[in-house]
Amino acid sequence: MKTINKIMVAVDFSDYSPVSVQYAVALAADVGAEVLLVNVYNQRDIDMLRKIEVEYPDFSYAKYYEENIQDRQIRLEELAEEGRSKMPDVKTTCRVVAGVPYEALLKTIETEKPDLLIMGIKGRSNLMDTIVGSCARKLFRHSPIPFLSIRGKVESEA
Repeated sequence: MKTINKIMVAVDFSDYSPVSVQYAVALAADVGAEVLLVNVYNQRDIDMLRKIEVEYPDFSYAKYYEENIQDRQIRLEELAEEGRSKMPDVKTTCRVVAGVPYEALLKTIETEKPDLLIMGIKGRSNLMDTIVGSCARKLFRHSPIPFLSIRGKVESEA
């Protein structure tokens, strides 16, 4: 069996993200790996921002884009900090990338060379995607590394 040195977690900031990060950090602590959190700024959203800039000259695409990237980076770091709260020795790195989500994640796998991909599973579009999720379904088929799907959300404390 191959040694796991780096675990990549696809983070979309949904309710599924915290439990995926917590699982990855716990696994990393057990096997002595580092964790890479990756969020994809969807190309669809970027294209919409460019259209808005054309219609509204007072809107600055570049400024909004940069602020959004910074916000996403901060949110990733906060998730990493939460995940490490019980295991502070686990090294975490956070990256925000832009593109079509599954393509950007595959490219990140290619460049970062993780040994395992972890992703929370949800779906928002059609029936098939509701069961698994369109991005996850594509990654199941195309990921060159093992893919671990995490079901469930962090339970609210009542």
